[in-house]
Amino acid sequence: MGLLDSIKEPRDLRQLRREQLPQLAREIRDRILDVVSTRGGHLGSSLGATELTIALHYVFNTPDDKIVWDTGHQTYGHKLLTGRKDRFDTIRQMNGLSGFLKRDESIYDTFGAGHASTAISAALGMAVARDQKKLDNKVVAIVSDGCITGGMSFEGLQNAGHVGSDLLVVLNDNEMFISNRVGALGAFLTKLMTGGLAKKLEHEVEKFLKRIQFYGAGLLRVAKRMRVLLFPGMLFEELGFSYFGPVDGHDVDKLVEVLENIKTLKGPVLLHIITKKGKGYDFAEKDPYTWHGPGKFDVQTGTMVKAAPAAPAYQKVFGQTLVKLAKEDPRIVAISAAMPEGTGTDLFRKEIPSRFYDVGLAEEHAVTFAAGMACEGLRPVAAIYSTFLQRGFDQMEHDVGLQKLPVVFCLDRAGLVGEDGPTHHGVFDFAYTRIIPNFVVMAPADENELQHMLKTALAHNMPSVIRYPRGPGEGVPLDHEFKTLPIGKGVVLKSGQEVYLLAIGSMVHPCLKAAALIENAGIPCGVVNMRFVKPIDVTLLKELRKQTENFVTVEEHVLAGGFGSAVMEALEGTDSRIHRIGIPDKFIDHGPQNVLRDLVGLSPEKIAQSTLEFLKHKRPTLQAVS
Repeated sequence: MGLLDSIKEPRDLRQLRREQLPQLAREIRDRILDVVSTRGGHLGSSLGATELTIALHYVFNTPDDKIVWDTGHQTYGHKLLTGRKDRFDTIRQMNGLSGFLKRDESIYDTFGAGHASTAISAALGMAVARDQKKLDNKVVAIVSDGCITGGMSFEGLQNAGHVGSDLLVVLNDNEMFISNRVGALGAFLTKLMTGGLAKKLEHEVEKFLKRIQFYGAGLLRVAKRMRVLLFPGMLFEELGFSYFGPVDGHDVDKLVEVLENIKTLKGPVLLHIITKKGKGYDFAEKDPYTWHGPGKFDVQTGTMVKAAPAAPAYQKVFGQTLVKLAKEDPRIVAISAAMPEGTGTDLFRKEIPSRFYDVGLAEEHAVTFAAGMACEGLRPVAAIYSTFLQRGFDQMEHDVGLQKLPVVFCLDRAGLVGEDGPTHHGVFDFAYTRIIPNFVVMAPADENELQHMLKTALAHNMPSVIRYPRGPGEGVPLDHEFKTLPIGKGVVLKSGQEVYLLAIGSMVHPCLKAAALIENAGIPCGVVNMRFVKPIDVTLLKELRKQTENFVTVEEHVLAGGFGSAVMEALEGTDSRIHRIGIPDKFIDHGPQNVLRDLVGLSPEKIAQSTLEFLKHKRPTLQAVS
């Protein structure tokens, strides 16, 4: 029996001898590789955090001591050590373990998170609560170098230094995050950090570097890297933290020793460790981008299991379209918040690097950064996941909408995203974008319409939002020439005298299939691709009202404040009967996209069934049915 098999919870781990911990690390990596290779999931981050995970649970008395992980995709080892080993092969599967942290999944998941940069603030809150209750447990926050680029991390750091509560922050520096680490802080972790009394020494180092320049750029780079080690913690010291490091994050014995030494220190402490993403798996070490979140693969060969051929992904079509339009218009620039590969803007980065900007995990900054560009005549396109752009709502309202600036927001991962679950489902964007004055909000029915909507948004001299789902499109032919669509105009795809399905975005094609099922039941059913949530096509709705009083709105979005609500507002004062189909007022768990859509009533069969039930029973005018 292996060491991992003997561990049911962290107190079992603490019975091991320190010299056994490297073997445990190997077993944890093997288990992660075994499961992720057959199930998919986040790989590189968890492999890189293995020794840190062991050391934390070995040194600290969890769950009484609180460990707060940032984001959560580096916590597969944490799950294995905290009573979930026997269910680990269910990770990211329907009704299985979450790929992130969930408070209701385990007492060891002290704070749930799927978005970045929350750990320091949450941990500080726990530390202050401990102080208020006059307890003496320890609180630790683990933050990656990517997560610390987010503004919320800075806010937490400065407040922690001011409050002065006992708190340990572990900076897990793997020299990259989901994509390349970017920004001044990213550079700060690999360049000289100086200030105050260190200035004199810095000057001497600079003189030395100038003297060796003639030996070549390679030696100069090495020397500059050595300079980092002279001044590694100045910023954190200035913020009120006691800084320790850098420490080898893969030397588990050294980590245990350091953590034992600093865990009793008073006040805020920052431990800086250096790790390698994908550590222990050669393929992941060499290509951390691909192996951040791979699909199924063969562990021995590193060969990815090829899925059945599918239509081009929305992200690929978006990236290709943006590049083509940008080559025709030098004003177009692309902005990503640390997700170039995920959003498809990596193609723009490759083709037009001088006009590509990755701002890191800083969505608020991304929005106002884009607003500043628009002020000066550029046409910024900010490609950000729907669920992450929620962080930029104030900036969208205050910095873009109020000033009528032509920023184009492309909301990737809109709707139910699948195995990443409730922290990543993009099901609130219609509600939070359509309430902002001066915004146009649209959603393409398929990947071909996405092309035309991107051209339309860039031609419109006002703020625009385009939202589209994750994954493959509908497989429709792609037009080679893009056209500008009339703002706020829908299209009748199929006429019907008894009822109209009013569909938006990803629900257009399912509604066409649902209409066929409804007509098989002998009821004439029409379908409209509404295209725009704002402005909504009131003229078209009133024309359709002459044919029927029955309307069914269908959206891959929460019902509260969404597309159906917009239709109800547009038809207010008429005697229309409206039935709304969408996502109910609850968080939807993780699972395959098609299964989740059926679960919430968005499959063609469920849309047809719900519509027939609606038509069977008379309901009061404008009563929404969810």
